[in-house]
Amino acid sequence: MNLDAAFSALADPTRRAILTRLALGEATVMELARPFDMSQPAVSRHIRVLSDAGLITQRVDGTRRPCKLAPEALSEIDRWLAMLRDALTRNYDRLDALLAEMKNSSEEKNHE
Repeated sequence: MNLDAAFSALADPTRRAILTRLALGEATVMELARPFDMSQPAVSRHIRVLSDAGLITQRVDGTRRPCKLAPEALSEIDRWLAMLRDALTRNYDRLDALLAEMKNSSEEKNHE
C-alpha cells in the first residue's frame, strides 16, 4: 500500500465520511451518496480515489457494486502511526529523565 496515496485520500472530508459510513458495514455507491449534496458520479469519483489508495474494496453483485473497508490498508496506517507514537513516547521519556536529572541537580546545589 502507498501511504502517500492513503493520506492524500484521507485529506478530503467527504472521503473520510465515506470511510466512517463503511465502518458500519458494506454499502452500495447509492447508499454512500445519499447523505451528500452531490451527484452520484461525484461520489463515485471519491470512491475511486479511496479504492485506488487501497482503503476500500468493491465487488460486483449484479448491477450493484458494494464497497467495504480494506482492513489490511487500515492496519498498515495504524502500524505507521504506532511507530510514530512509540518514537514520541521514547522522546518524552528521555525528556522526563532529563528534567528529573536537572531537578535533582538543582536541589543538590541548593543544599550545599
